[in-house]
Amino acid sequence: MTVLVTGGAGYIGSVVTDALAQRGEQVLVVDNLTRSVLPEFSSGVSFETADICDTERIGQLIDAHGVDACIHLAGLISVAESVHDPGAYVENNIVGSARLFGALTDHNVRHVVFSSSAAVYGNASPMPISEDAPLQPTSPYGWTKMVVEQMLAAYDSANRLRSASLRYFNAVGATSRRMERHEPETHLVPLAIRAATNPGAPLQLFGTDYPTPDGTAVRDYIHVSDLARAHLLALGYLRDGGDTTALNLGAGRGYSVLEVIAAVEHGLGRTVPYEAGPRRAGDPAELVASPQRARRVLNWEPSQSALEEIVASVAAHAC
Repeated sequence: MTVLVTGGAGYIGSVVTDALAQRGEQVLVVDNLTRSVLPEFSSGVSFETADICDTERIGQLIDAHGVDACIHLAGLISVAESVHDPGAYVENNIVGSARLFGALTDHNVRHVVFSSSAAVYGNASPMPISEDAPLQPTSPYGWTKMVVEQMLAAYDSANRLRSASLRYFNAVGATSRRMERHEPETHLVPLAIRAATNPGAPLQLFGTDYPTPDGTAVRDYIHVSDLARAHLLALGYLRDGGDTTALNLGAGRGYSVLEVIAAVEHGLGRTVPYEAGPRRAGDPAELVASPQRARRVLNWEPSQSALEEIVASVAAHAC
């Protein structure tokens, strides 16, 4: 049987696809390539340019490839962009997911691993955040992820889909084959490395007046390889009869923006020039995971998510 990976041409999707192929799974990647460039895939991976909103096309592909499970990573991901263009996030993340789930259930696919986000929590407290914390997103992006999780819960109640919603904290890092790449780039570590290694505009800091020890936002950084491994474990959990669940994926340790900059400077031996600016709308002050449930349910442990390892993996591609 075949695993359908939506958004599999993107940064996280391509690493998840690599991990599936290395395990010997047959993989069908579907991506509309509006925010990504088609990467080179391993043998055993098929690629089709398609949009998840095209229910008929997705259904045809499910049947043609014998799909039995889906890892759903397709969607827009920028908090700041979602504040300025919420309609695009409703259309892509909510409407697209609804149409995808309709195609899956119509064609007898019953297992979904969903790329959710810590953004569903908003300004949660206390830290670290457990999955039982109230869902109070502060951005349209986070709200769309919450709504898709609610849709999956409704499908589960109707005995039509079982799912694992993986609430990523800050995905970062590179593998030997894949590097961080977004159009436009919005992630802190690659932007800090770019500012240190290429003359030009300094790194922009969005907010230095948060209620954190140094005034900059605090985030939990998780290496993309640790994320990919969690997707495979979640898929196995569902295939083995596991119940619908939501799981935090984070390292359980927070770093401020200034601490990340210091780690990049230490790793590269170069200064990261930066300028302080106002906060971005929709950004919480602090997001740090409690990953205990994922450890218990999936027997998952982040093993490559020390900040120094993350910086080194990204710098290896940039320098």
